[in-house]
Amino acid sequence: MTKVKVARGSRVEEVRQGLLQDLTDGALDVGEKLVNEQELAARFDVSRLTVREAVSALVTSGYLERRHGSGTYVVGLPGPRHALDATLSYIHMIAQAGMKPGLQVLDIESRPATANETRDLGLEGDEWVRSLERLRTANGRPVIYSLDVVPERFVAAVANKRFNRSLYDVLESIGVPVVSANAVLLPVIADQRLATLLDVRVASPLLQISEVDFNKNGLPIVLSTEWHVPGVFELRVNRRP
Repeated sequence: MTKVKVARGSRVEEVRQGLLQDLTDGALDVGEKLVNEQELAARFDVSRLTVREAVSALVTSGYLERRHGSGTYVVGLPGPRHALDATLSYIHMIAQAGMKPGLQVLDIESRPATANETRDLGLEGDEWVRSLERLRTANGRPVIYSLDVVPERFVAAVANKRFNRSLYDVLESIGVPVVSANAVLLPVIADQRLATLLDVRVASPLLQISEVDFNKNGLPIVLSTEWHVPGVFELRVNRRP
C-alpha cells in the first residue's frame, strides 16, 4: 500500500481549525490556559512543530496570547459570521459584531483612471476616478485597509469630507446604490506597509478581497481592494448550484 504524505501546511490548518472549533463550541473560554504542545500534538496526531505553527497563527489572529513563563491563554473568541453573497457595509458589520466601528480616511484623490481601472469599471479611455484610501477599526483596533475607486462621473458632486462614512451609504444617498458584487478572495501575507497600517507583524496572514460592485443596471460603480485582519469576524462564502 502506498502511504499518502500529508503536507504540513494542511496539518497546521487542521490543528488551527480544531482549536478554533474549541473556541466556537465553548470548550475554551476567554482567560483559559491552553494545554501544552505535547498534549495537543498527541490529540491531533501531529508534530509539536505543527502545533506551534497553528498556535502562532491563532496568536497573530488575536485569539491566543503567549505569556512568558506562564503559557498560552485564550484572549478572544470567533466573531459573528457574515455571508459574502450579500453586499453589506463593513461599518455596519463591525457594529453588528458588537464592536465600536471607526473609519479613518488616509487619502482621497481625483485622477485619470489607470488601464486596469478603465477595463474593470468599463470606462472610456479619458475618464477620471475618485480614489479612496481608508482604514476601518473595531474598538479602536485596525481591522480592514481598503482602496476604493469610483468613476468620477458618479461622485462629481460629492465633497471629499462625505467619505468619512460607509461608501455604500454615500452612493445610496446620491441615487446609485450598490446591489451586487463580484469578489475574488486571496490569502496573502502582510508586507511592511500593510503590517504598519493594520498593526500586525510582517508576514502575518491577511485576507485580500478584490471586488467590483454593480448598480441596479449592472454597471460597475466601485472597484475595491481590501486587506482584512483575520479573527474579527468570519466571512463566509455561500455557494449556489
